[in-house]
Amino acid sequence: MKSNQTTLCYIEKDGKYLMMHRVKKENDINRDKWVGVGGHFEADESPEECLLREVKEETGLTLKSWRFRGIITFICDKQQTEYMFLYTADSFSGELTECEEGNLEWIEKTDVYRLPIWEGDKIFFKMIEENHPFFSLKLKYDNDMLVEKSLNGKSF
Repeated sequence: MKSNQTTLCYIEKDGKYLMMHRVKKENDINRDKWVGVGGHFEADESPEECLLREVKEETGLTLKSWRFRGIITFICDKQQTEYMFLYTADSFSGELTECEEGNLEWIEKTDVYRLPIWEGDKIFFKMIEENHPFFSLKLKYDNDMLVEKSLNGKSF
């Protein structure tokens, strides 16, 4: 099965993350969940080119400062394996626009854990909060349940 490369970005402002409530697309693996912004690489794009393009397309914002935090190997029984290049961003310009994939909202960082998010997202949110160095996180799901997880090649 062919793999799939994407970017995922959590834009930070005033103790909040910009998140997307995925409610607008049919047959969406993230349907009804809250996620960051980002998407699939286009031909010949670097991770940063994909990040900047996807953020602009989905939010109308132009990133000015971002940080590559880690790579997430997302394995799910409902789709092909996805390799997500995880970023945070703390400076941007422009005005927030509507997104055709979901509703964008600034969410208090402390409230994120109470939202319907992927179980594994709680792991990388904690790592971001604790300012962990660059990491590789592998998450395997069966029927939306996290069944396997490893950090930098070690199960936990």
